[in-house]
Amino acid sequence: MENYSVCQLQRDMRYEGFLLIRSAEKRKDSKGNDYVDMNLTDRTGEINCKIWNWDPEAETPEAGQPIKVRGTIQEYNGRLQLRVEKWRLCTDDDPVDMNALVPCAPRKPDDMLTDIEEAIESFSNEDLKKLTRGMLKLAGDRLRWFPAAQRMHHAERSGLLHHTTDMLRLADAMLKIYPWLNRDLLMAGVIIHDLGKIEEMKSDQTGNVTDYTRDGQLLGHLVRGITNLNKVAEEAGVTGESLILLEHMLLSHHGESEFGSPKPPMFPEAEALHWIDIMDARMNTMKSVTDKTPPGAFSEKIFSLDRRVYHPLYGEEDE
Repeated sequence: MENYSVCQLQRDMRYEGFLLIRSAEKRKDSKGNDYVDMNLTDRTGEINCKIWNWDPEAETPEAGQPIKVRGTIQEYNGRLQLRVEKWRLCTDDDPVDMNALVPCAPRKPDDMLTDIEEAIESFSNEDLKKLTRGMLKLAGDRLRWFPAAQRMHHAERSGLLHHTTDMLRLADAMLKIYPWLNRDLLMAGVIIHDLGKIEEMKSDQTGNVTDYTRDGQLLGHLVRGITNLNKVAEEAGVTGESLILLEHMLLSHHGESEFGSPKPPMFPEAEALHWIDIMDARMNTMKSVTDKTPPGAFSEKIFSLDRRVYHPLYGEEDE
């Protein structure tokens, strides 16, 4: 049986191979029998499956474990689903390539961290330099592998670094068009805007988020980001407008109260940060979706975009 990646799967295909458990939850069917609802993934995508007639005494498989699975691809409510015939947890003897199963950022963490460090070093504003470096120090080693989201954009190992460094490039391009923007302030806002996510989500070192933390549920990364920034500012002895402006950028970068920001962006660099964040998140989502969608076809409805996405032929029909 030919090996397919998840993004290549289509209805009625047969599948046998290794996948990673992204999530697993024990549930009951309409007759009261136990089953396990699982989302399985490789680095190209994700597919749902159900393990029926689950032993009520058996433990639910843990997220992050690789399994070997065999079955047929079906379609249910417009979404592909794997009808499982046989499965088992992998053993040390299985030829599992974890690099093929774990979605990863396209660049090495060390290279992305270097980009961030070089950006901070270029600041002329010493207060912003202290605050930004302090926030990175507080984030610690988890920043090297932490994802940017559970399911939406940059939901991958080192996704937070991927998102941040691509935003730095967008900011640099925007500064060429609008050179009157304060470069240090915009770059500092980009670097620290999502660092609170490290305390918002539960993630293992593969970048797989299993849930939101208590901190994430009750406060969220905007509020936690501001409390962390205040802690760093107190330790660094930074006060004044630079601190308040960065706090506002953290608070307002989602743009509207509907999306979690109690204040809209109220100065140019805050507005720029908001749109750079949206642009990078949506382009990453668009790429992920079109990578999984055959040319000339529409994707299923994408929750974060509230629409289906078309993968253009880009002139291939004329060849």
